[in-house]
Amino acid sequence: MSAPVEFLLSLTRTLATMGLYGESHPRRQGAVEHSFERLTTLLDENPRPQFSFLMDEVVYGKRVMREMQEWEWSRRLTDAGLQRLEIESGVTLEEYAAFLEEAADLLGGVASRSTSARPGLRTHVRYGAVGLQGEVRQPAEHKPVATATLSYTLDEEAEAVRWIHQEMGDAGTLALLEAEAVVRSLSVAMHGSNRVVIPLLRLKEFDQYTTTHSINVGVLAMALAETLGFGARDVRSFGTAGLLHDIGKVRVPRDILIKPGKLSVEERAILDRHPVDGARIILESDEQLGVASAVAYEHHIMIDGGGYPVMRYRRDCHFASRLVHVCDVFDALCTDRPYRAAWEIDRALAYIGERAGTEFDPAIARAFEAMMRRFKLQVGAPPTGDATPAVV
Repeated sequence: MSAPVEFLLSLTRTLATMGLYGESHPRRQGAVEHSFERLTTLLDENPRPQFSFLMDEVVYGKRVMREMQEWEWSRRLTDAGLQRLEIESGVTLEEYAAFLEEAADLLGGVASRSTSARPGLRTHVRYGAVGLQGEVRQPAEHKPVATATLSYTLDEEAEAVRWIHQEMGDAGTLALLEAEAVVRSLSVAMHGSNRVVIPLLRLKEFDQYTTTHSINVGVLAMALAETLGFGARDVRSFGTAGLLHDIGKVRVPRDILIKPGKLSVEERAILDRHPVDGARIILESDEQLGVASAVAYEHHIMIDGGGYPVMRYRRDCHFASRLVHVCDVFDALCTDRPYRAAWEIDRALAYIGERAGTEFDPAIARAFEAMMRRFKLQVGAPPTGDATPAVV
């Protein structure tokens, strides 16, 4: 059994024990000490372990812990507002015991007592319901979280996507596990409080457009799929498709991607190959990613059959392709490009509404417009960094 698994099992066994025995009971103290030993072993292997609990899944760092699939405690921790847990080397038994008391209080539905009783204690344990831009959301209005603040700026996710594109371009290998981890992490960020947020990145430099756009389309696709009533697994499948929809652009020369003027006929032909290349890349990497490959191929095809690549025989595109197409166009319009300034949200939504039935699926376009107006995103705010989210 791996050190991360042993630690998580010892953690939840201890929390269960704390719910049965009083503070001074020897079994309670013994469970805390045993769990701390498992934590020490983990810290010898990883000086800063990070766990994300996403309902039926657990993410360790950027890796999905498939051995913890549908682990009941993941849902319990999520519901209690413990969506993210970070521990640094140097943590003491006292600090860890204080965290366990706080976690037990949250699981029991009572206000936390530990940190307020130790106001000067520097903690190496950070947890909370994930917020954005350095904010820890409260699990509920009457349950304050007394803990060190978790920073969540999507920097790691942006760096992971940059690496995925670089690895594909340099080694010809699509890092699917990393892509799945990014999607799950984005889903955690979307559900970091009692209300859903849409964490969209702001573009800082044109060279970062591919990274920023990929993440934004993935987030928008998940939010829209959830709005339409899809379940968690389908939502993440759409998110993966959105994240990888432009992966074929790794085979497009950089000077074409960032060219400020009109493309030549030859340059346009090269760029227009990216849907076919993207679908091929995904299928060659994993045949089970059929939805993602379909979206990569079809995300520039219009509902009336226009767009590209041109289909020899007319057929309807996959529902996920039609959904991602709306998200793709919206984010592209609302982002500064070398050849034009970003559009205001209302103008972009009006464009989508006007072309519903010709370029866009009418039902999806209406649902997207309603969702965006409900969230009232401030996408066009001045950037503070390429990985700083704009939130509702």
